[in-house]
Amino acid sequence: MMKFRFRRQGADPQREKLKQELFAFNKTVEHGFPNQPSALAFDPELRIMAIGTRSGAVKIYGTPGVEFTGLHPDTATITQIHFLPGQGRLLTLLDDSSLHLWEIVHHSGCAHLEEVLSFQLPSRPGFDSASGLPGLTRITVVLLVTAGDMAALGTEGSSVFFLDVPTLTLLEGQTLGPDEVLRSVPDDYRCGKSLGPVESLQGHLRDPTKILIGYSRGLLVIWNQAAQCADRVFLGNQQLESLCWERSGSTLVSSHSDGSYAVWSVDAGGSLATQPTVATMPYGPFPCKAINKILWRNCESGGGMPRASYGDRHCVSVLRAETLVTLDFTSRIIDFFTVHSTRPEDEFDEPQALAVLLEEELVVLDLQTPGWPSVPGPYLAPLHSSAITCSAHVANVPAKLWARIVSAGEQQSPQPASSTLRWPITGGRNLAQEPSQRGLLLTGHEDGTVRFWDASGVALRPLYKLSTAGLFQTDCEHADSLAQATEDDWPPFRKVGCFDPYSDDPRLGVQKVVLCKYTARMVVAGTAGQVLVLELSDTPSEKTVSVSSVDLLQDREGFTWKGHERLSPCTGPLPWPAGFQPRVLVQCLPPAAVTAVTLHAEWSLVAFGTSHGFGLFDYQRKTPVLARCTLHPNDSLAMEGPLSRVKSLKKSLRQSFRRIRKSRVSGKKRAANANSKLQEANAQLAEQACPHDVEMTPVQRRIEPRSADDSLSGVVRCLYFADTFLRDAVHHGPTMWAGTNSGSVFAYALEVPTAAAGGEKQPERAVEAVLGKEVQLMHRAPVVAIAVLDGRGRPLPEPYEASRDLAQAPDMQGGHAVLIASEEQFKVFTLPKVSAKTKFKLTAHEGCRVRKVALATFASVACEDYAETCLACLTNLGDVHVFSVPGLRPQVHYPCIRKEDISGIASCVLTRHGQGEGKGSQGFYLISPSEFERFSLSARNITEPLCSLDVSWPQDSAHASHRLRESPKLSQANGTPGIILAPQSHDGSPDPICSKRSDIQELPEAMLSPMSVDSATSADTTLDTTGDVTVEDVKDFLGKARTIQLPATLLGAGTNGPWPLHVGPTCPARVWAWYLAELWGGLRAVLPMGSWPPPRPGATGRGQLGLPAHTTSHSTHHPSQLPL
Repeated sequence: MMKFRFRRQGADPQREKLKQELFAFNKTVEHGFPNQPSALAFDPELRIMAIGTRSGAVKIYGTPGVEFTGLHPDTATITQIHFLPGQGRLLTLLDDSSLHLWEIVHHSGCAHLEEVLSFQLPSRPGFDSASGLPGLTRITVVLLVTAGDMAALGTEGSSVFFLDVPTLTLLEGQTLGPDEVLRSVPDDYRCGKSLGPVESLQGHLRDPTKILIGYSRGLLVIWNQAAQCADRVFLGNQQLESLCWERSGSTLVSSHSDGSYAVWSVDAGGSLATQPTVATMPYGPFPCKAINKILWRNCESGGGMPRASYGDRHCVSVLRAETLVTLDFTSRIIDFFTVHSTRPEDEFDEPQALAVLLEEELVVLDLQTPGWPSVPGPYLAPLHSSAITCSAHVANVPAKLWARIVSAGEQQSPQPASSTLRWPITGGRNLAQEPSQRGLLLTGHEDGTVRFWDASGVALRPLYKLSTAGLFQTDCEHADSLAQATEDDWPPFRKVGCFDPYSDDPRLGVQKVVLCKYTARMVVAGTAGQVLVLELSDTPSEKTVSVSSVDLLQDREGFTWKGHERLSPCTGPLPWPAGFQPRVLVQCLPPAAVTAVTLHAEWSLVAFGTSHGFGLFDYQRKTPVLARCTLHPNDSLAMEGPLSRVKSLKKSLRQSFRRIRKSRVSGKKRAANANSKLQEANAQLAEQACPHDVEMTPVQRRIEPRSADDSLSGVVRCLYFADTFLRDAVHHGPTMWAGTNSGSVFAYALEVPTAAAGGEKQPERAVEAVLGKEVQLMHRAPVVAIAVLDGRGRPLPEPYEASRDLAQAPDMQGGHAVLIASEEQFKVFTLPKVSAKTKFKLTAHEGCRVRKVALATFASVACEDYAETCLACLTNLGDVHVFSVPGLRPQVHYPCIRKEDISGIASCVLTRHGQGEGKGSQGFYLISPSEFERFSLSARNITEPLCSLDVSWPQDSAHASHRLRESPKLSQANGTPGIILAPQSHDGSPDPICSKRSDIQELPEAMLSPMSVDSATSADTTLDTTGDVTVEDVKDFLGKARTIQLPATLLGAGTNGPWPLHVGPTCPARVWAWYLAELWGGLRAVLPMGSWPPPRPGATGRGQLGLPAHTTSHSTHHPSQLPL
C-alpha cells in the first residue's frame, strides 16, 4: 500500500490574530507563605512588611491586595532587610556580604520593585590599598543612620564601616576600627583578647550622631560619630546577643547567650560603667538558651528557655510588669517586631501588636487586648500547616453558599469581644476592582482536614476548616501535649500558631475532594478507602453517621490485601459544629487509597474508584448501586497498598529484567540512527525547498503499545456522569463513565428514578446500572479525563446548571460525542456508536505525556460576545497546551513548570472557569510545600496585584540611584504585579499630578538621577542598556513635551563649546555618557533633516529639542528644565 504525505496550508493570519485575543500566558501571583524565610523588616511610616527568603526573594506586603516581589540575580540567603522609612526603598544583606538597594520604580503608570545598586565587600585583605582601609571581612549587622542616607556596617573583624546609601560607596576617613575603641577600655579588660564580631548596632533615638555598638565579647560603646570619640563605655562580661534602647534614650538593655538580660543606665556619672543597673535571668538559675533578640517597648522583652528541660522549644517571652507569658511556637523563630508609636512627641511606645516570623508561619498578637489573642491574618496563612495531599478549585460560587461558609469559619475561631485590633500591616491601597464572582480553593491535607480558601483575588484568605478525624478511632488520640498551661506551671507556656505537620494517622490523609456549589454537598475521599458525603449545616448538631461498605474485589479469588487496615468509625451520636457535617460514610474494600471520585447531586449519586475497581453509591437511599473490579491477573502490586512495607521479590526481579531488556533494545535503536546528522541536513534542505506559505505535516514518533499485564493497570483514573445517548440515538439518559490505567473505558447506562413533588426520590424504586459500552484504547495509555460534548460541540453543563437556568441548556437534538483524553492522545468518538471521529497524538507529535486536563471557555479581549471552548492540558514536561474542541487542533502552548519539578506538575489544578466573568482557564501549582503559583491562560481575565503606595521622596534625592528599565520581569518572582506609585511632596502630601492614574505623570527628580557604578568597591556591578531608551520612548516624550528636571551641573547655560559634563562621585561619566548617547540617538532618528545636531542651551530659536513652536529654549525654560 502506498502512503502519501500531503502538504497543508500555513497559518491563517486572521486565526493567529484571534488566538492573541483569546490566549495569553501570565504567571500572576504567589499564594501562601514564603518558603524558607530568613529575614524580616517593617516600615512604621508606610506600614508595609518585607520578608526575605533563602532563595534570594524579597516579598513586600501591605493591606490585602498590596504585594509585590523582587528576586536577587544570585541565589543567596537574605540575612537582613532594612527599610528606608517612608521612601519605598530597602536595603538587603545577603550571606555573601553583598548589599543590595531596592526601590519601587515607576514605569508606564505602574510600579515594581527593582534592584538598582549593589555593593560587594572585597574578599581579601588589603584590596584597596590606596584608601588605607583595613581588611574587610563578613558583614554581621547593618544600621541605617541619618534618615537613611548613611549606613553603618559591623563586621566580624570588630570594625564598623560607613556607607553612603544612595550610591553604595564607602565613606573614607570615617571607619571605626577596634584599636580606636580599645583606647577607651581599661588595660585589665583588654587582657590581649579581641572584641569579637560586632553583634549589634543601634541608633540613638534622640541624637542621630550617636551609635550604640555591641561586640560579641560583651563590650558596649556609645560612639559619637560627629566628635569621633566614645561617649560611654559599658564593660559587659557575658557574650552579647542583642541590644535595644529605651524610648527616652537614658537606658538600654542587652541580652546574652546564657539566657539573661541586663539594664544599663546611660545618664549615670562617668564615662565608664562596669556593672549594669539590673541583671536577671528570667528562667534561671540553671543555664538557659540564648536570648537572640530583645525589644523594650514599655516593659516588654524577649527571653530564653532553660536549656536542660526545654532546649527544643521555640519561644518568645513577653514580660509586662509582673506578668510573664512564654509564647511557644512549633517552628524556629526567624525574627519579630512590634507595631508601636514612632512619633517623637509621644511619651510612650504604646505597642499595639507583636508580629513573629517563624520558619513556617507568621503570627500576630494583639497586645492591647487582655490575654494577648492572635490576630487572624488575611494572607500569609501556612498552607502546609499539614502537608497538602490534594487540591480542587470551585469557580463562580453562589453568594448564599459563600456567606454560609464564611459564617461557619467565623464560628470556628471567634474573636474576643474586647478585641478591636485589625490586621496591623495596612500600607498601600488596593486598586483592583471587587471580583464579580467568588472562587474557592480547596486543599486536602494529611491530617484529614479540608481547608477552604478565598481565591477570588490576590490575597489567599482562609475561610473555613473541615476536620474528618473526629469520625474515626485513630491509633493516637489527638491530644495537644502543649496545651494551655495552668497557673502553677512554670515556665507559663502558651501554645501559639497553627502549624502542625504531624499526623495522628496517615490513613486520615485526604486524596480527593468534590464540592457541589448548588446543593452545598461535598465528597471527601481518603487514603484508607473512606468516602464521606457531607452536607452544609448552619447550626451545630449531634447525629449518627450511616456506614456502608462496598467490596470492589467481588469475591475474586487469588488476591490478598497486604496493606493497611481500614479506619474504625466511632459509634453512636457524635457532636458536629456548624459547617459541613458527614451524612454517609462509604468504606471501600480493600481499604486502598481512593484514586478518583465524582458527585452528581441532582441524581444523589457518588462514584469512587481505587486501584482495585470502582463503585457507585446512592447516598439518598444509602445503598450501593454498582461495584466493578478492574484488576488484571498480574496486578499483585495493587494488593500491597501505598503504606505496606511488604514487597514481592519475584515482582522486583521481573521488573528489573524488563528494564535491562528495554535498555538493550533502546541501545540498538540508537546505534541504528548513526546517520542522524545526514537526516537533519536533508530535512533542512527540504524545508528550504518548500514554499513559505505551506508547512509539512509533522513526523510522528512511533509509540509502542503498553503491555496488558503492567503493574497497577486496574487503577481507576477518572469518573464522569453525563446525560447523553448511549443505548440509541433517540433516547438519552443518565450515564456513568470510568477510565482506568490500562486504557479501558466503561460506560454504564443508569436508571435513575424521577424526583417526586417534594424533591425526594420514589422509595419503591432503586437506581440501576447496566453496562452499555466498553472501549479499549489500542495504545493502552492511562485515561486521564472523559467528557461528553453536545450537538454544538460544547461540554455538558454541571448538575443543576441547566435545570436552574444558570447555564445554556445542552443541544440534545444533534449527535453527541465523547472526548477521551489519555496520557498519550486525545480522541473524540461519536455516540452512541462509539466510532472514532478525530484525534490528536500528543506523545507522537510532542514527545510528552498528559498529566492534567480541563475544558475551559476562553473569551475574546476584543469582542465581549465571542468565546471558544478549548481543551487545556499540562504535560509531564511542564508545558501547557491548548486545543480546539471538538476539532482537537493545536492552538497555543506555553512553558509553565520546570520539567524537573515533579511535585509541582503533580499538584497542578486547571480551572474550568476563570475569575471575574468566568471566562478563561487559570491554574494553581505548588512551587514549594507552602506556596501556590497562580497562572492565567486567558488574555481577558488576569488576577494580579494592582495597588498604590504613597512614598515620601527625600529632598536631597538628586543623586539617588534609579534605573529606568523597559521590562521589569527579570527582577520579579511572581510575574507582573502592577503597583501605582504615588510620590508625595516634601511636606508629605500626595502629589496631585502623580496621584492620578494617567500616562502624563511627572516623574520626580530622583527618577532620572545617575548611579555610581565606577567606584572600586562596585566592580561587580554591570550596566545593562539593552532596550532602556527606544525611539518610541523619545517620540512619546516629544508628543507630550514634558519637563524633566536635570541637574544644573549637566547643562551649562551660555557656554560656547560643547555641553560640559560634570563628572564626580555622584555623577559618573559613564552613566551620563550612556544616557545622552541613547537620548540623542533617538532624537537623531525622529527629528527632521537639517535640525541635527541640536543647538546648545544658550542659543535661541523655535522648535529646538522638542520645544513647542511658540516657545524658545532660552527665554522660557531654564537649561536644567529642558522639555523633552
